[in-house]
Amino acid sequence: LSKEFSSASSTTAVGTVTSRVTRNGDAVMEKDLLNHEDLAGDRGMIDDIFDETYREKEGPKPPMRYVWRNIILMSLLHLGGIFGLTLIPSAKIQTLAWAILCFLVSALGITAGSHRLWSHRSYKATLPLRIFLTIANSMAFQNDIYEWVRDHRVHHKFSETDADPHNAMRGFFFSHIGWLLVRKHPDVIEKGQKLDLSDIKADKVVMFQRRYYKPSVVLLCFTLPTVVPWYFWDESIVISFFIPAILRYTIGLNATWLVNSAAHMFGNRPYDQHINPRENPLVSLGALGEGFHNYHHTFPYDYSTSEFGWRFNVTTAFIDLMCLLGLASDRKKVSKEVILARKMRTGDGSHKSG
Repeated sequence: LSKEFSSASSTTAVGTVTSRVTRNGDAVMEKDLLNHEDLAGDRGMIDDIFDETYREKEGPKPPMRYVWRNIILMSLLHLGGIFGLTLIPSAKIQTLAWAILCFLVSALGITAGSHRLWSHRSYKATLPLRIFLTIANSMAFQNDIYEWVRDHRVHHKFSETDADPHNAMRGFFFSHIGWLLVRKHPDVIEKGQKLDLSDIKADKVVMFQRRYYKPSVVLLCFTLPTVVPWYFWDESIVISFFIPAILRYTIGLNATWLVNSAAHMFGNRPYDQHINPRENPLVSLGALGEGFHNYHHTFPYDYSTSEFGWRFNVTTAFIDLMCLLGLASDRKKVSKEVILARKMRTGDGSHKSG
C-alpha cells in the first residue's frame, strides 16, 4: 500500500491506495480506491468518489420536459452577449479592463470556491476568504453554492450515467447547456437528495448566501459591474450594461460549461482511459485551470486539479497565493509516485509523448 495524497504544505499524507477490478457489463476496469475512512476524516466527505455500484434503471427513458422560462432567458442572454461583442470597439479601455476583472473574480468564485473548496474540500479557507469567494460566486450567477455543490458531487459520484446532471453521453449540446433547459432526470434528483451535505449546511457563509441569493445576484452580477464604469469614468450606460455585465456573464457561463462538454469529449486520457473526461488545455485557459479533466476525475481531491502546478491554471496560483497570505491552508496534493503508477496502470499511454 502506498500513500495516496499529501498536503502541499508537507503535512502527513492521508489515505491509502488499493486497487481492484470491477465489472460493468463486459467491460473490465481497474480503479484506484481510497481508504474511505481516512479520506472522510481528512476532508469531511466522500461523495465525490465514483460509485461503481450504481446501475441505470431498465426500460424506456423518462420523457424530456422543456423548461421554457430557461430556454427564453438563455436565448435572450446570448443575444445580449452578441450585442455586447459589437459594442467592444466603442468601449473605453477602462471598461474592457473592468469587464476582464469581473470575469476573473466571478470565475474564481466558481473554480476556487464552489468547486475546489466546497465541492471537493481540497483545501481549507479562512472566514475572510470564504466571504470573498461567496461574493465572487454570486457575481458568477451559476446557482448558489449549496445547489452547485450538490449537483457537482452527484456529477462525480455518478459520472456519465442517468444520475449525472450533465451526462456527456447525451451529447455535446446537452452536457454544455441543454441540461439547464430541461427537467432533471429523476435519478439526478433521487441521488442528489441522498448525498451527505452536512458540511455545506454547517457553513454559515454558504447558507447566508443561499438565503439571500437572488438579491445578491442582482447586486453583484448585474448592478455593480454596470454602475462602476458608468459612474467612475462616464461610460455610456448601454456599454456599461452589455459588456461588463451581460457579455462577461455569458462568456463566464460558457467557459464553465465547456468543462462539462468539451473536456468530456475532446483530448487525451493519460491517467484513466476507462473514464470519459479528457485533458483539454484550451478549456483550462478559459476556465482558469479546470480543463485537466481526466486528472481531476481520477484524483478529485487534488486542490490543483492538475499535476502541472500553475501551467494554464490561474486558480491554483490564486490558492497558493492565499496560502502564502495565511488565508488558506491544508492543500491536498497527489504524490508524483502515485500519479506515475496510475498513468502506467490505467492511462492511454499519451503521457509518454508528453
